[in-house]
Amino acid sequence: MTSVEARAVGALYGLAIGDALGMPTQSLPRARIVELHGEVIDGFRPAPDDQPLAAGMPAGAITDDTEQALLLGRLVVEGNGVVDGHELARRLLAWEDEMRARGSLDLLGPSTKRALDALLVGGNIAETGRFGTTNGAAMRITPVGIAARGPELIDRVVAASAPTHNTGLALSAAAAVAAAVSAGVDGATIAEATTAAVAAARDAANRGYWVAGADVSARIAWAVSLEPTTQNLYELVGTSLLAQESVPAAFAVANGFTDPWEAVRVAASVGGDTDTIAAIAGAVVGACHGVEAFPPDVRRTVAAVNRLELEALAGELLELR
Repeated sequence: MTSVEARAVGALYGLAIGDALGMPTQSLPRARIVELHGEVIDGFRPAPDDQPLAAGMPAGAITDDTEQALLLGRLVVEGNGVVDGHELARRLLAWEDEMRARGSLDLLGPSTKRALDALLVGGNIAETGRFGTTNGAAMRITPVGIAARGPELIDRVVAASAPTHNTGLALSAAAAVAAAVSAGVDGATIAEATTAAVAAARDAANRGYWVAGADVSARIAWAVSLEPTTQNLYELVGTSLLAQESVPAAFAVANGFTDPWEAVRVAASVGGDTDTIAAIAGAVVGACHGVEAFPPDVRRTVAAVNRLELEALAGELLELR
């Protein structure tokens, strides 16, 4: 496996590993996570029966973050790098129907659901995402970062995100993640990838509709300057599903820990939207460090539990790069 391939595969494995680590802790307060798992979760754990979104899911199971990212990745490949917004909407709705049939409560997020409901009743796809301010676009954008680089990157991010998250806040958050992954695949360090993320977030902030909210680019730069304690992340940066909280939190973790496996475990332990924060942090550190930065047994587990074939998708995405 070449180094470029290792970094592309690492981005997808990092996403899935972080997501699976955060599955049992998602939507829980920090204090409850400490009570259940200690200061930092030590590996994959099953979700307890009272888990608000993933009750009873087995250890190592992924959530909507990875499933939607892989759905988007397949669309990127089918579209030769460009995502068709209407087809994305159709597949997301079909995915939610399948998840509901399985009895899952981990369904479409609020921004995506609102946009797709509008599309179902004939809404204009250029307008349906105008209220999308959450992290749904950022959580699934990693395949775009693997497939695209350079001047085309932000346009590809917007095409893949605008149907559901067509606001400057959400687009800048998604652009930050895609740019960091893309830089990592090209061989960037975490610091260099974060610099690329800050610049991309700034460039994308004027795309889509304006909504009031803290600037994502500025908040990433600020978040990575803090001491990366769980208290700072939970109380200062914020760990909600808002794009301007969870995405800066993910970059703070990625920059704060030199060991990728430690970084994703910390991200899964901070409270709030832990599966998304850990998935994004995992994608970034995986892209920058390569797939072998994660323990072999961890990679085998997440692939086996979820029947993932990430190497094949990474290869197809790289062919578009």
